[in-house]
Amino acid sequence: MGRRHSFNQWWVGYLFLTPWLIGFFGLVLGPMIYSLYLSFTNYNLLNAPQWVGLANFQKMLHEQDYLDSVKVTLTFVALAVPLELIAALAVALLLNKGIRGLGIYRTMYYIPSLLGGSVAIALLWKNIFGVDGLVNQVLAYFGIQGKGWVSNPDTALYTLIILATWQFGSAMVIFLAGLKQIPNELYEAAAVDGAGGWRKFWNITMPMLSPVLFFNLIMKIINSMQVFTSSYIVSNGTGGPVNSTLFYTLYLYRQGFSYFNMGYASAMAWILLIVLAVLTGILFLTSKYWVYYENEREA
Repeated sequence: MGRRHSFNQWWVGYLFLTPWLIGFFGLVLGPMIYSLYLSFTNYNLLNAPQWVGLANFQKMLHEQDYLDSVKVTLTFVALAVPLELIAALAVALLLNKGIRGLGIYRTMYYIPSLLGGSVAIALLWKNIFGVDGLVNQVLAYFGIQGKGWVSNPDTALYTLIILATWQFGSAMVIFLAGLKQIPNELYEAAAVDGAGGWRKFWNITMPMLSPVLFFNLIMKIINSMQVFTSSYIVSNGTGGPVNSTLFYTLYLYRQGFSYFNMGYASAMAWILLIVLAVLTGILFLTSKYWVYYENEREA
């Protein structure tokens, strides 16, 4: 009787999971396995895939556009992620002071993150940094001759870095939640010992906030490695000028849906997945040296 009851519970549980299982195997795992197969083929959507082995992966090592996309993406990640986290933490510390209208300010700072991946924001950013955009109008007011910031290869990428930094709202909200969990007694004890503001920040705030920082760091690296919309809109899908905004995902999209090199695009996608897995693994391995978990230390 007990076994039958246990079987019925098992059956009912999987029955409720059926929609998710269908989606997982049909829309996630199945396409992933098929894309892994396609990464070893030459496939243009019109003809049957032709097995080419490691040719797609070898091609990446010698194709200049691919190497440019890797360089642009890594540069973006190296600059945008720290700047976004610093801005998010700074605003979170400010809002944690208990200022009036906290909910209003929190919403104002969070809205850009909600709209960050939208075409409208990318178009707005393109106009702001255009030749007749708001930035040049402000510079003209001070007698400074502006330029087309998004059409100049020396500055186009940095406009997208500024856009990413501006969208710090989600990380800020998470930082703010973490700050609310730090016991005020720690700061009071440090004040009794004569600790100043910076000492409290480095010896109390940062260690106690390190798990939240760790989470935000991983999420921002993953998101930054997959930037697409802003680059596509600002460069009109070309990754220009002179490949200065040719992000990895944009070049992957062009290979798959503009040139119909689905085999090559699948190989690029798997390289991106492997790189993200390796970076995440490295962060987890090194986290024991800088991430503080109170329960572990007490144990």
